[in-house]
Amino acid sequence: MFELEKLVRKNVLRLKPYSSARDEFKGSASVYLDANENPFPSSFNRYPDPHQVKLKEKLSTIKKIPTDQIFLGNGSDEPIDLLIRAFCEPGTDNVLIPQPTYGMYTVSAEINNIEIKNIKLTEDFDIDINVLNDSWNKHTKLIFLCSPNNPSGNLLDPEKIKTVLAQFHGIVVVDEAYIDFTNYPGFVSLLKTYPNLVVLQTLSKAWGLAAIRLGMCFASAEIISILNKIKPPYNISILSQQTAFEELHFEVRKNRWVTEIIVEREKLKEGLSKIDSVKKVYPSAANFLLVKITNARGVYEALVRKGIIVRDRSNVILCEDCLRITIGTRQENQILLNELNQL
Repeated sequence: MFELEKLVRKNVLRLKPYSSARDEFKGSASVYLDANENPFPSSFNRYPDPHQVKLKEKLSTIKKIPTDQIFLGNGSDEPIDLLIRAFCEPGTDNVLIPQPTYGMYTVSAEINNIEIKNIKLTEDFDIDINVLNDSWNKHTKLIFLCSPNNPSGNLLDPEKIKTVLAQFHGIVVVDEAYIDFTNYPGFVSLLKTYPNLVVLQTLSKAWGLAAIRLGMCFASAEIISILNKIKPPYNISILSQQTAFEELHFEVRKNRWVTEIIVEREKLKEGLSKIDSVKKVYPSAANFLLVKITNARGVYEALVRKGIIVRDRSNVILCEDCLRITIGTRQENQILLNELNQL
């Protein structure tokens, strides 16, 4: 049985969170003398809303989820770090990370001195339930699952993820940074079914807002309250909050971008498949393709000399001689294909 209180670090349970001036007074006033701010008017002399209420209300409408089940972070990297700090006791607990996957799960665990249990995904980059079940123990607090996976691009089998959620008594983090590029609705709607589920999403990819560093974490209100307890008081700047709020009104444009990227993804996949040095283009539900190619490192360096930057993933498990290629504009993709055809 999933019991949240037993998972939280004891010091976090005891912690009295920092209370900012904007926590103690909510509302509007004519004179603010509570937060040691510069009183002279400028666009940025006041602290931002520490709980991003207005932005969460907008996201609540889009995601169809209550505001108390939304945490906003400085990119998805912040909730990843906070989840590890909230639930994993250094030197005692561990996290389970099927590889290959997004590298920040490992980096955050190492920074926090948390043991990492690495297991391999299958050859087609999916979960091996038997290996997963044999790998966790009573000290495993978190399992990180990236779906669509990075760097492979494929959706993990949703039924396998549900099996993990049902069997594992710790927290399962499903990172859906690329979910907008799939025809799958994702796991946010299943939060009521699985109290141990945490879903990560981002405004960096489909929404085109990588520069503002705004990550979204969806979970039970109880889990979100723990993250709010330990986050920095003003973790999202007013610039990021304002920009995100404004851009979220352009959902139609975001959807158009997603459609165009998916179309270009399939065209690029077709073009790459005709190149002799390309051995395999892996199935992708993301805004990139993983491509196995002869002498990947040499091809990467040749493209760099032409001013074309892709990602060499050859040193990653299961990705030997692979390049990860982000889907660009039609013109950018054609430039890439032209250069690859000349190598």
